[in-house]
Amino acid sequence: MSPAVNRSRKATVARRRKRRMAKVEHDLTAEQWSALQAAWGGCAYCGAVDRPLQRDCVLPISRGGRYTLTNIAPACGSCNASKCNDEVTAWLRRKRLDERAFLERHVVISAEMGRRFPSAEDPSD
Repeated sequence: MSPAVNRSRKATVARRRKRRMAKVEHDLTAEQWSALQAAWGGCAYCGAVDRPLQRDCVLPISRGGRYTLTNIAPACGSCNASKCNDEVTAWLRRKRLDERAFLERHVVISAEMGRRFPSAEDPSD
């Protein structure tokens, strides 16, 4: 007899997320995550500095994103939960957060991280 499967909505969502996560290759290291947190200096979206930060995919995993240096932004739990799997610019507009400031800073920090952690697959090496 097989064990009973939890059919709650939370358990179903968790199983789906686990399957999506297993389908893609994530290459964000702990060192890169620490560097991202330091570069942003708080939540990438609202700027909160008094809360623990979570990894948030700028392009959600459900839309083809993955945990990579250029696709992760540190987010407070509130922003991460609110954004869910929304497209980042539409979510920023809806929340009345500064979309342009986020995008400009994201480009600058991504370039800085690219210089600091050059990819092994980078053809310019």
